Amino acid sequence: MSSNLFAVCFGANDPRVVARFWGGVFGTEPVEDAEGILVPAKDDSGFRLRIVPTEERKSTPNQMHFDLTSTSLEDQQATVARALDFGGRHIDIGQLPEEGHVVLADPEGNELCVIPPGNNFLADCGFLGAIASDGTQAVGYFWSKALDWPLVWDQDEETAIQARPGTPKITWGGPPVAPKYGQNRLHLDLAPPAGSDQQAEAERLVGLGATRLGLDTGDAAIWMADPDGNEFTVLSPR
Repeated sequence: MSSNLFAVCFGANDPRVVARFWGGVFGTEPVEDAEGILVPAKDDSGFRLRIVPTEERKSTPNQMHFDLTSTSLEDQQATVARALDFGGRHIDIGQLPEEGHVVLADPEGNELCVIPPGNNFLADCGFLGAIASDGTQAVGYFWSKALDWPLVWDQDEETAIQARPGTPKITWGGPPVAPKYGQNRLHLDLAPPAGSDQQAEAERLVGLGATRLGLDTGDAAIWMADPDGNEFTVLSPR
């Protein structure tokens, strides 16, 4: 039985500021506990963010970012305004005006896009449409098997997986893949099913192409890397 996606984990210099931003964008209330600050999505997908402290400053574009959907141009404008109200800002990553999406950053520079209405690829997703990632076709195949999510896109070396309609997709854009510099600021947290063995799940993932990293962070998580070298954790069963 495969792991569940517990959260996307953000490393933040000021976790409360970042959590306030994302809670404001999602329209949900952050919850602080021993594992960090959890910010649930505003739909019933079960998706959440986990925000934890880090002393590292953001210096390069993130390997993954969020694509937020819109039901109308007015809805898109409202999402952008809400993000700016909670400390976001416009950024330029080379996007063209005719593309229609609005590129923003949260208070610590983590990128996000607010997609205009009528996007067919995200039509069966909720407000959080996609976790858009830089990565190879092979890593899309890996994550499909790791999470037991079906491939919903596999074309021109671009891949996407989705647990079920109404939930976010995870996408990988294919080559060219940007060089990796240091540890990613965002990573996936996996949780083995209740009653399962954390070490056995880590070994299953190694069999699919992951590697153990041996990082000691003082918690019970097993740190691993996917075939592209992007970090992720296997948490203790919950």
